[in-house]
Amino acid sequence: MVARSLLDTLKEVSDDERDCIAVLERISRLADDSEPTVRAELMEQVPHIAMFCQENRPSIPYAFSKYLLPIVVRYLADQNNQVRKTSQAALLVLLEQELIERYDVETKVCPVLIDLTAPDSNDDVKTEAVAIMCKMASMVGKDITERLVLPRFCEMCCDCRMFHVRKVCAANFGDICSVVGQQATEEMLLPRFFQLCSDNVWGVRKACAECFMAVSCATSQEVRRTKLSTLFINLISDPSRWVRQAAFQSLGPFISTFANPSSSGQYFKEEDGKNPAGCGSAQENSEQVRTTEDVTREDELNRTEDLSSHVDKDHFATKLENALEDQNTVSNNSQRESDFQTESSFHCTLSSESCGEMADENGRSSHCCTAGLREAGPNSRETALSEQELYNSFHFWRTPLPEIDIDFELQQTSEIILNREFQELAMPVSPNIPMATRKELEEMIENLEPHIDDPDVKAQVEVLSAALRASSLDPQEETMASVSKGTESQTELTISDQQNFKPILGDIVPLIGDTVENMDSTLHYIHNDSDLSTNSSFSPEEERKSKVQDVVPQALLDQYLSMTDPSRAQTVDTEIAKHCAYSLPGVALTLGRQNWHCLKDTYETLASDMQWKVRRTLAFSIHELAVILGDQLTAGDLVPVFNGFLKDLDEVRIGVLKHLHDFLKLLHLDKRREYLYQLQEFLVTDNSRNWRFRAELAEQLILLLDLYSARDIYDYLRPIAFSLCADKVSSVRWISYKLVSEMVKKLYMASTSTFVVDLMNELVEKFCRCRKWSGRQTFVFICQTISEDDCLPMDQFAVHLLPHLLHLASDRVPNVRVLLAKTLKQTLLEKEYFLNSANSHQEAVEQTIMVLQMDDDSDVKYFASIHPASTKIADDAMSTASSTY
Repeated sequence: MVARSLLDTLKEVSDDERDCIAVLERISRLADDSEPTVRAELMEQVPHIAMFCQENRPSIPYAFSKYLLPIVVRYLADQNNQVRKTSQAALLVLLEQELIERYDVETKVCPVLIDLTAPDSNDDVKTEAVAIMCKMASMVGKDITERLVLPRFCEMCCDCRMFHVRKVCAANFGDICSVVGQQATEEMLLPRFFQLCSDNVWGVRKACAECFMAVSCATSQEVRRTKLSTLFINLISDPSRWVRQAAFQSLGPFISTFANPSSSGQYFKEEDGKNPAGCGSAQENSEQVRTTEDVTREDELNRTEDLSSHVDKDHFATKLENALEDQNTVSNNSQRESDFQTESSFHCTLSSESCGEMADENGRSSHCCTAGLREAGPNSRETALSEQELYNSFHFWRTPLPEIDIDFELQQTSEIILNREFQELAMPVSPNIPMATRKELEEMIENLEPHIDDPDVKAQVEVLSAALRASSLDPQEETMASVSKGTESQTELTISDQQNFKPILGDIVPLIGDTVENMDSTLHYIHNDSDLSTNSSFSPEEERKSKVQDVVPQALLDQYLSMTDPSRAQTVDTEIAKHCAYSLPGVALTLGRQNWHCLKDTYETLASDMQWKVRRTLAFSIHELAVILGDQLTAGDLVPVFNGFLKDLDEVRIGVLKHLHDFLKLLHLDKRREYLYQLQEFLVTDNSRNWRFRAELAEQLILLLDLYSARDIYDYLRPIAFSLCADKVSSVRWISYKLVSEMVKKLYMASTSTFVVDLMNELVEKFCRCRKWSGRQTFVFICQTISEDDCLPMDQFAVHLLPHLLHLASDRVPNVRVLLAKTLKQTLLEKEYFLNSANSHQEAVEQTIMVLQMDDDSDVKYFASIHPASTKIADDAMSTASSTY
């Protein structure tokens, strides 16, 4: 009891410094009490006493530092567990509230914690002290942590005797890394982290997996890619199922740390601007507007000549040959990028895997071109490519060139090369495969026409049509350039050339030929009769290549994509698919929309998962994914999934409904209007008692008013709003009144005024003249909301709604008259229109109030006569005037 009354006693004597000191000294004696409960109770009061001392420092200076802090620190090593726990909690509160001076932290707190973590210290005390050190790191700052805490923390990570200490260190490793920064993390902490990740106790390794993202955030991109990714793969393949489970849960967050901050800003509308990025960039931010200097053909040729003078031809040829043979494109890409990034902003690798794979399935990344180089004989000088051709701008990422006049000689050269390039594209890799004729191309297109709804088939038809058009072009009209054997002249593409060539190079689908000798050498399109009959299905090798990217280590992405494998649910975690779905938007943002093809199949698999929790997770994040992908990919890949969620269980539909406005605003107007017909379906739920579903619908409809025209609001949203106004649950009706009032405001501001007049007439007909008293009460509520929120000018309100409102003064149900009295007295008469201007409407309101003041019902008489203490409409929702059911 004495301990509990200490604060009150101190407040009573706060004016006298001597009395305050006497009380504080009594506290010091109380701290020596032999009863643990007294000491624990004292510790619970210390933070409150410290706060009081801080507020009254002029009268009792240094009271906390001299009398209270030594008690807190001493109790950290108390023999009683409860006392230690309360002192630890008190210390953290004091640090969080910044009640301990920095000097006291360095001289009184940290030395004690260092002593408690000494090798000969008690095991339980040591473990608790390590935990306190880790938790206080973020509160005391980098300097103290690095000087006083970090050395002992590193020692505790290697505590060979107690795995509990190592486990605590592993669990808090990310917090320490975030405080000390990148340099200290990489120099001092990472070696310890590697040891902890290979600890012989699975609980330590599990703790490491759980904090992996925080550790990754404190390291450089190079360390993250070269060291941490390999370490994480080891945790994913750990013998312990619990470690694997924690690793897979952290996999998505860890991948998100590879995001490039400079290119993660998202602008949705792609027509705002296009920005082709280099092949080595982490993300292609195609919607970010950039001003690009116009480059003429002559300038482009000069740039390629300057580039060729800096690079050794033999060295590049050797590197190209290795790139065509090597399956590991990630390492080759990074090597080539480092060689060329200082020389040109249009650099691009020449292997199809590094360049073609980066193009997404919608063809928006088709700026990346392949050279289509043929292997030349070692002794053939005529077929050897010059340095100028090897570094021709056709090989590199580039911005579209402006329309300019072309020299006649250069145009002739381009036309000759164009004819040769189409032969190369149509020619199979194997020399014994004949080239497709015009008749064969026409037959292919004709056979594919019935299946044009399939996106893959549609892409094939576009490619075949482009090839067919190209085969019939007049040589004088061809404007596309390429690289061919024995030609040493420079080649260029005009804007129109790129547009014509885009459907050919943008979609990676088989076109001509029966077999593929080497899919890594250059980008060829193969046609196979068996592919036609199976809707152009990909071979396993092609499917593997379609998942290749260079933003994150491929091994990490492969493990993430495998989280949808049914075997993972049996060997790792039954909810692994849910964790995959939860982190998918972060992974998609990291990879960028140009690599969406890597995640598309996984997303569709998750969207059709048997567990409704997985689909619910996707439903809650589909609007965020739409922002990341942009309008084209959203319309093609997310809208079908969104439509499926609309017909799913209520647990899934609520995720879509909560962000309905956020998703629909990202769609084009014509696509957005299609959902007007489906909004009515949200009124039907699996459980009629699920009133929160309908309340959320009303909230979303208020936001949707800004997305649709006045006619759409009147035709489609008005019936839903009226239905919600008659809901059985008052909370739903309450939001619906706000919805109707905002609808009135929106329609009044529209150019066509007839809609708002028709709406108010229907309000009168449907509610004011309703046979049920609850309907008439709803009309009063709506009028009250409209007038309070100024949704309609008072003169218009007086003309269209006020006469019908005043007519309810003679309603036979007292609840209606009570609400009418509140509305007239507390809302309408407070408006300037009824205060300052004498008019017939004002007189009518005053006469109605006088009638209500003489009403037989005491409640009606009361609200019509005086202003009650609670005058806000929100209080009426739970009053007797509003029934709940």
